[in-house]
Amino acid sequence: MAETQVLLRANSVSMQFGGLRAVDAVDMEITVGEIRGLIGPNGAGKTTLFNVISGIYIATGGSVEFDGTDITRLRPHQVAELGVSRTFQNLQLFDTMSSVDNVMIGRHRLMQAGVVSTVFKMPKMKREELECREKAMEVLEFVGLQQYAEATARGLPYGKKRILEVARALASEPKILMLDEPCAGMNPTEQFELIELVNKIRESGITVLLVEHNMRVAMGLCGIITVLDHGIKICEDVPSVVQNDPLVIEAYLGKSRGA
Repeated sequence: MAETQVLLRANSVSMQFGGLRAVDAVDMEITVGEIRGLIGPNGAGKTTLFNVISGIYIATGGSVEFDGTDITRLRPHQVAELGVSRTFQNLQLFDTMSSVDNVMIGRHRLMQAGVVSTVFKMPKMKREELECREKAMEVLEFVGLQQYAEATARGLPYGKKRILEVARALASEPKILMLDEPCAGMNPTEQFELIELVNKIRESGITVLLVEHNMRVAMGLCGIITVLDHGIKICEDVPSVVQNDPLVIEAYLGKSRGA
């Protein structure tokens, strides 16, 4: 059997805000090609851990390694340059811009033209902009939004806006895609489309780390699920084990089954 490669490793990661420890000595290893779920009740520390991994917060304890590089103290743009891309709970689109322009912004880190080329619209910049647009259109086609390329983000149905944000994250050609509650506010049809897209993303070779409150979605998508409660990892296993774990049941319901 081929040995799995660890892509992302959290080593006893902690994040403290004053007297509140939002993440408490969490260990987690994500291998190349998997869809990892990160779940837990409200206030469990899921988004805080996301923010530590992506460089928004600097961990107050422990370390984070990505593809063999210590990224613990790197800034968000430095983490992104290594191949980490993410979405947010709240939509972060440019509403008055077209869908294709939103996706092009996601390719910013891959563009090489300097300030002078950009300001004076030199041939190098024009070529690069054309290539960027072509790549953005490829991404829109990949996620099934090509027909909305010239529509403003504001005019898209809610579910399509969510997928557009995923498209913009994909535009940076990441090694790992971090999705923070991508199904939030979606109806069942939109959720099904998102599930199919996440599987397609994994099949394309991109590793996925997913925070999701919808248990049906998380259990159906993820190979391994990590569960946090009050910042502490209380369980990590396949979905069938996680959903029957007494600590997980207590965290969500406040009591164990049969109690």
